[in-house]
Amino acid sequence: MGRTVMIVDDSLFMRKILRGILAEKGFIVTADAASGIEAMRNLHSSHPDIILLDIILPDSNGLELLESIISACPNSKVVVCSSIGQQPVIQKALDLGAKAFIQKPFTPEKVAEVLESLEA
Repeated sequence: MGRTVMIVDDSLFMRKILRGILAEKGFIVTADAASGIEAMRNLHSSHPDIILLDIILPDSNGLELLESIISACPNSKVVVCSSIGQQPVIQKALDLGAKAFIQKPFTPEKVAEVLESLEA
């Protein structure tokens, strides 16, 4: 049962919000990252079960990063968490291997529901 999570989001505020939601639901945040480079570096040291990935990052496109993450860590389940919620973007993320898409703004219940569905 996957309970470790890495949060990849350029917003410190969003990383803190997600960290709080995850802790409350019993998930362990093993790493977080504000950029694609930082995410790839942390991925190799933390080996998270789940990765919450934003699309808009200062140094990379989250969809391209998604492919790199899945290639580097195929056992991790990636959930794209973004304010870009157009259907073509969501579909591309899922086609590239994301297990789910969480639209920002979100509720703590929505985050918990999606992550718990990954463990079912």
